[in-house]
Amino acid sequence: MSTKLKIVVLAKQVPDTRNVGKDAMKEDGTVNRSALPAIFNPEDMNALEQALRIKDSLKDVEIFLLTMGPGRAADIVREGLFRGADGGVLLTDRKFAGADTLATSYALAQAVKKINPDMIIAGRQAIDGDTAQVGPQVAEKLGWPQVTYAEEILEISKEKAVVRRRLERGVETVSSPLPLLITVTATAAACRPRHAKNIMRYKHAATATELAGAEHAGAYVIPEWGFNEIGGEESGYGMAGSPTKVKKVENIILQAKESKVLGSSYAEIDTLVNELLASHTIG
Repeated sequence: MSTKLKIVVLAKQVPDTRNVGKDAMKEDGTVNRSALPAIFNPEDMNALEQALRIKDSLKDVEIFLLTMGPGRAADIVREGLFRGADGGVLLTDRKFAGADTLATSYALAQAVKKINPDMIIAGRQAIDGDTAQVGPQVAEKLGWPQVTYAEEILEISKEKAVVRRRLERGVETVSSPLPLLITVTATAAACRPRHAKNIMRYKHAATATELAGAEHAGAYVIPEWGFNEIGGEESGYGMAGSPTKVKKVENIILQAKESKVLGSSYAEIDTLVNELLASHTIG
């Protein structure tokens, strides 16, 4: 390990799934991200806060945001810088487009190897997929231990971490050696707000692509890494490395147009359930 405790926070820019419309999907079954508002994945914000708390409690801690997406995903790195992160990397390459969780985790793992951190903290899952697979898949590809469903990192040193997990039927406290990957749930502490000094320091932070022709001398340059920078097998990226295909995404809006009074008989309840199933309100 390096003299500093280096933490990578995996963060994703996700489409706001509260605003899914008819143009949300492309013909090839991938998400049309340009048609949806983009936000910082909520549970990744919880993960960032856990990393910042470690930085508050220990000396010599560096936090790096790692995100994958198109050029506009640099907003995620900027948001992390505004809240206290020390740097960030944007993984962006046409070869990465259309990646499912398997191809995404492969790209992230390749980038993590290049950064060489002591710990990875990520949100449990992203709201655009709800799979909770990417974090564990990254840990598996790196050969690292992992702690999932974390609610709070109770103790941390260069050698180990003690973590409280929020499970369906209770709470569990576990200890793991470093290097370690942790996924954080929405029940963890919310992320702190932007810091005014950080906003002033990083207000012109941008990728080299964004800075092309701009007059912001001395601005923090957000590194852009593609296939050439992280290497690996080209067949493991993007659509080629993605066995999962999304067939369709729908936005179902429930509207109260009528009411029905039920009696106490099982027959009436069965009829209602069948109607709800037929209309795809449930099931």
